[in-house]
Amino acid sequence: MMIENILFLIFLILSIHYVIFLSKVYSGLSKLKNKVSEKIPDEFVSIIVPFRNEEKNILNTYSSLTSQNYPQEKFEIIFVNDSSDDSSFQLLDNLQKKETVFIYSVPKDYSANAHKKRAIRFGIEKSKGEIIVTTDADCIHKKDWLKNLLKFMNKETGFVSGPVEFISKGNLFSKMQRLEFAGLVITGAGLIGSENPIICNAANIAHRKKVFDEVGGFTYQMSLSSGDDELLMQKIYRDTDYKIKFALDKNTIVLTEANPTLKDFYHQRKRWASKGLFYGDHLLLLKLVLIFLFYLSLIIQPILGFIISTKFFFTFIISFLFKIFAEYLVLKKGTTLLFDFNILKPFLITEILQVPYILVSGFMGMFGNLVWKDRKIKR
Repeated sequence: MMIENILFLIFLILSIHYVIFLSKVYSGLSKLKNKVSEKIPDEFVSIIVPFRNEEKNILNTYSSLTSQNYPQEKFEIIFVNDSSDDSSFQLLDNLQKKETVFIYSVPKDYSANAHKKRAIRFGIEKSKGEIIVTTDADCIHKKDWLKNLLKFMNKETGFVSGPVEFISKGNLFSKMQRLEFAGLVITGAGLIGSENPIICNAANIAHRKKVFDEVGGFTYQMSLSSGDDELLMQKIYRDTDYKIKFALDKNTIVLTEANPTLKDFYHQRKRWASKGLFYGDHLLLLKLVLIFLFYLSLIIQPILGFIISTKFFFTFIISFLFKIFAEYLVLKKGTTLLFDFNILKPFLITEILQVPYILVSGFMGMFGNLVWKDRKIKR
């Protein structure tokens, strides 16, 4: 009986912690502003686009970036080739040259680790801009994307996180990814709104170059394969007085395709999960561990229902219903602010499959090497 009571208490604490976490996300969404300025910044802007083996996407990305409704004299676009072995570089190089577009390849002797980060860092070194914007080479940008994104960059702001959305191909797997990814974006937005920035996506971020230099750039994380987005944002928040903003504007959404296969999805989420091991804030790590344990409890409780007491079936139902209700409220609010409400259609089946997915990706993210762009890399 004593063991049962202790387990009940543990499951209750984990559930309450998770609901409190989601309530902070919900509250943070309410605090976000839809812009901080009516004007674009006076500073020159450099858009950095690292790429590897993107021959299927890179011309569309090039077209969307060069078509931006932004003063041509106030920004440049820098494509940085990270050892592509397809025709990506040649496709760009064959285009009619524009004065505002530059194409580089990372030298072979330029840092052996952190492939994407080294490409971004090389691009920043070549850049002229006081404001750095990074995006990916498989993304599509609306014509007013840059203009609206930078309306959130005032003098007090050091880092802006923008929304990213998966393009649905119509099948259930694609729709579920779109919803799950929207959930990550919404969570990241709410956490920024509650002044607890944790999650962002390098496909749509902006920061000041001097702030990047002030926190040491990627120097402290060049041994890591990922973290060019979240670890940088967290370090700017911890080590400077600059504000972190989320671009709450549907016109700032960057579009990218969902993973075509379950294998690709697994490797992507494993890479993303691996970043959590290197968060510098120990209290934040503890919170994430408690969230992981809450998800683990949703597997353990029904098992204990068979082994110890049927009461654990009741605690499981209560915990799962708490999860569904709280997550739906957060997703509904975030969707109203950013996305099409149809994104919520596969909510129930996604909720069910999310539990094993979180556990598998979270656990596997702690071990082994990672795969990115047909390349096995160390974490």
